[in-house]
Amino acid sequence: MGDQDSSIAAVATPPGCGGIGVLRVSGPAVPDIAAQLLGSVPKPRHAHFVTFREANGQAIDQGILLYFPAPYSYTGEDVVELHGHGSPLLMDLLLQRVCELGACLAQPGEFSARAFLNGKLDLPQAEAVADLIAAGSKAAAQAALRSLEGVFSQRVQQIQMALVTLRIQIEATLDFPEDDIDLLADPGLIQQHQALHESLQMLLSEAQHGVQLTTGLHVVITGRPNTGKSSLLNVLAASERAIVTAVPGTTRDVIEINLQLDGVSLTLADTAGLRDSDDPVEREGMRRTTQELARADLLLLVSDKAGIAEDERALAERMPDTECLSVLNKIDLDDMLPGRSVYAKQVRIALSVHTGAGLNVLRRELRQRAGAESVGEHTFSARTRHLQALQRAADAVLDAGQALREQRAAELAAEGLREAQQALGEITGEFTPDDLLGEIFSSFCIGK
Repeated sequence: MGDQDSSIAAVATPPGCGGIGVLRVSGPAVPDIAAQLLGSVPKPRHAHFVTFREANGQAIDQGILLYFPAPYSYTGEDVVELHGHGSPLLMDLLLQRVCELGACLAQPGEFSARAFLNGKLDLPQAEAVADLIAAGSKAAAQAALRSLEGVFSQRVQQIQMALVTLRIQIEATLDFPEDDIDLLADPGLIQQHQALHESLQMLLSEAQHGVQLTTGLHVVITGRPNTGKSSLLNVLAASERAIVTAVPGTTRDVIEINLQLDGVSLTLADTAGLRDSDDPVEREGMRRTTQELARADLLLLVSDKAGIAEDERALAERMPDTECLSVLNKIDLDDMLPGRSVYAKQVRIALSVHTGAGLNVLRRELRQRAGAESVGEHTFSARTRHLQALQRAADAVLDAGQALREQRAAELAAEGLREAQQALGEITGEFTPDDLLGEIFSSFCIGK
């Protein structure tokens, strides 16, 4: 992430014109830079009104200078913030000036990386900063804020403490081999292991919810041609995004939109109708449909009354591990009532895209599937890498339990717990490789 002995600078406000622009500088040269801009040594955490000047004394802008001495700053280093008018030209001139005074341009995420390296934030908290900035819904913002407050990190640390306690007990048997069998057979030890594994599984489930809130639910609309898939996309998007005709096979390519549905972020994809066809263009559309189905968090299977059971059965055979919600469209043609029902464990929503009947039921179901209804005070944001690390930890703890119960092998059990501890350490940043850190922080915006 660069040389920590250097001082870094970047514009912290978004590109474009605005009432205020903020430039942030962090590092050992900050006191000298601030003194030269102000003309005197700045008072910590005090707003100084100042005219920012070029080296020849020419005025650049007027604004506010705020100085935060280490370690009481975002990065844990000396930090100065320069608040001026939000002109891209003025911000660029001011950035050039602080670079002349000893700063260098910051890399993406370098301020947050320094905060992590200086112990001001752990890795999930640093990632939560980026998630909070990029939040596409109120629920996602609330979850990211809780991660920033340390909710996720605390849960990981609690499991780490339980894991270390169990590991110490098991490794103690290696020092007393004559008592090995008796100690490993202790029911209390087995119960500790079971509680540890259950805690990991619960955290994994909650993290999956957190990832869904962070990235949004990826919903793929599928079904046979002419069942109303494109019409459903249009009505949910509240705009004519897909072409709708009575001709089967109108949709040839995947049409993908991002939308806010009652405060929930969704990616909605309309796909080509699934059927046998000799048309090479339509076959390519169905190939792309198959690719899109594999990416889905939720399948929205649109059918008419006659084909719904057959469509559900065919899709279950094709995508057995993907969650599916059945939509029975065109109920206005049969004078059916809209609503939600469950048939053979499959949720069905009866509606009419044409009249709008039942669409509120579908919206409520999608909101619930996206997790917005279950957002609580303990919900946190998470990322795919967290899920992968938690799954490795859970698998390692499970292997350790088998070594305890079936093989009475303290060495194998201890090794499994060590692997689990390392996997959890990757989440918090204790054992995270430098190249992974670079990848994480490079996804941040410049100035954060």
